[in-house]
Amino acid sequence: MTTTENEKSCLVIGAGIAGLVAARTLVEHGFQVMVLDKGRGVGGRMATRRIGSAVFDHGAQFFTARDPRFEELVSEWRAADVAQEWCRGFAGPEGVAHGDGHPRYCGTTGMTAVPKYLAQGLQVLQEQRVTSAEARGDHWRVRTERGTIFTSHALVLSAPVPQSIAILEAGGTALASETRTALEAIRYDPCIVLMILPKESCVPTPGGVQFPGEPITWIGDNRQKGISPEAAVTLHAGPEFSRTHWDSDDHAIVSTLLSAAADWISVPVSEVQIQRWRFAKPTVLYPKPCLALSEPLPLVFAGDAFGEPRVEGAALSGLAATSAILTFLGV
Repeated sequence: MTTTENEKSCLVIGAGIAGLVAARTLVEHGFQVMVLDKGRGVGGRMATRRIGSAVFDHGAQFFTARDPRFEELVSEWRAADVAQEWCRGFAGPEGVAHGDGHPRYCGTTGMTAVPKYLAQGLQVLQEQRVTSAEARGDHWRVRTERGTIFTSHALVLSAPVPQSIAILEAGGTALASETRTALEAIRYDPCIVLMILPKESCVPTPGGVQFPGEPITWIGDNRQKGISPEAAVTLHAGPEFSRTHWDSDDHAIVSTLLSAAADWISVPVSEVQIQRWRFAKPTVLYPKPCLALSEPLPLVFAGDAFGEPRVEGAALSGLAATSAILTFLGV
């Protein structure tokens, strides 16, 4: 990214909801913004995959809206036909739906519909793994695995916190001990996910079952959800199972989880794919919606580990990151 002296620029590392919301809002304030992401698509854990004609949400399954600022964003997404209400409660292990009157939303064609909408009109470079970030003079100097160098006045790190810390360390950017301690206190649970093509799904209406324990926390029917034309079931393993079996053989993981889910998935199963999310769910969070530093140059940590977890928390963190950048650069 090249800018003139009078332009304000920002690099955003991570094309999840926090990064994309921050990028869009900064562009609305006249910034030159570039988003870099190591993945092949945008959205982070708001991820959708196809196996043949079957469609799976294999990361975040839905989102809720309680904060008026997020409700406003959701209204925009619904008006753009990229988000829709799915239901107002899911079944428990006994198979009975528990409605509470509070809407659960999802993407109209899968969860990735929302980040794809947010990315429209933005400069987003995918498959760009950032390796270092160095404060040099009045600019950040960010290097990717390919050796490409990008510069900007401000930097937003919205990737999982351990990855963001490693990027700064590689660039020789030191954090104050208090800041580093606060960031290193953040914790995440992992999640192993199965995408299953069953003969039929036995998941009750409205298409989701939540479990309070292990080894499974969620089973979702993507056809009932309205995004898949054929039977397509997503299964989330519990955090302890995922942590214990992270390096286990895929076949053993699939066999164990399918056995545990026998009441909900009919056999034979024609295909199963597996996904591992190392930073699936923040469990120890930073108490504020972002962590903003003005020295050595404007730098903001953001994401679903700041303030509150899940999609809503990530979006609010992106808004908070924008406010911090605007304050630092006097806009």
